[in-house]
Amino acid sequence: MSEKSIYILGIESSCDDTSAAVIHNGKVLSNVVANQEVHAKYGGVVPELASRAHQQHIVPVIQQAIAQAGITKSDLSGIAFTRGPGLMGSLLVGTSFAKSLALGLNIPLLDVNHMQGHVLAHFIEEEGSKIPPFPFICLTISGGHTQIVKISNHFEMEVLGETIDDAVGEAFDKSAKILGLPYPGGPLIDKYAKEGNPKAFAFTQPKVGDLEFSFSGLKTQILYFVQKNVKENPNFIDENLVDICASIQHTIVEILMKKLKNTVKQTGIKHIAIAGGVSANSEIRKRLQLAEKHWRWTTYIPKFQYTTDNAAMIAIVGYLKYLNNDFTDFSVSAKARLKVTEK
Repeated sequence: MSEKSIYILGIESSCDDTSAAVIHNGKVLSNVVANQEVHAKYGGVVPELASRAHQQHIVPVIQQAIAQAGITKSDLSGIAFTRGPGLMGSLLVGTSFAKSLALGLNIPLLDVNHMQGHVLAHFIEEEGSKIPPFPFICLTISGGHTQIVKISNHFEMEVLGETIDDAVGEAFDKSAKILGLPYPGGPLIDKYAKEGNPKAFAFTQPKVGDLEFSFSGLKTQILYFVQKNVKENPNFIDENLVDICASIQHTIVEILMKKLKNTVKQTGIKHIAIAGGVSANSEIRKRLQLAEKHWRWTTYIPKFQYTTDNAAMIAIVGYLKYLNNDFTDFSVSAKARLKVTEK
């Protein structure tokens, strides 16, 4: 994209993972993530513990990212950081550090919308990866978001449909909790589902708008289903775990694919991408690949390391902003709530 040698340091601290990455002219040189295992025993992220862990991790993670990239701080062209959305205490750690580092190095500061980071991770340049052409549709699915977004250019996005209650990641994690699986439960449902029968148990799909999602009712339905069967047979979960997981996953993926089909029908756009932590789910990836054959879609599936929260996706957005001279004033502040369409 540019003849100039541009090195962008990305910093991500929106939730419970501290991450730093260095991108050179659109290519990832390093992408370091420090996980916070302290939350597992609580069954979810504890905001206060998350912000404290970020304070402990941020310096060594950034040092490691710069070292792995084979550069020094003086080589950096700009600092990109997650402004929001996310946990305010966690965002403040990354925001404050990014501002201080950019000020100390006298280089540009670039604020990044975390949700745009998930979408624009598709523009990381790697051998064998496809970069979607504009316009394309992106299904953004995570623990906090479920959206169908039309991407007209790097920074022109329109939400076509979204959840009216819970996010798809919540549906996976809460279902896992009902089954007694540890947090985070979504990946475990995916793991056990591979061994089960997806048609073993039937769950009703919610009746909402063509491009809207709803998972609150499905979670309640799964809860009552498990309670009823456990009452009749205390060993029901242990005896049927893989089939229950397969049936839950099948229902959720059917909902997602149905909405994508409706989107293609309404927009005529057949370039379909997925983004966000739940896009790591193997069944969603499999169904999208099949869609290329059955419906002649062109699908874009990110590498696993760019699906969950990571700084490479923040750095690529920073790089694209840098090319547009879209720099951030040092008076910028973190914002816990931020729509994908907002800067």
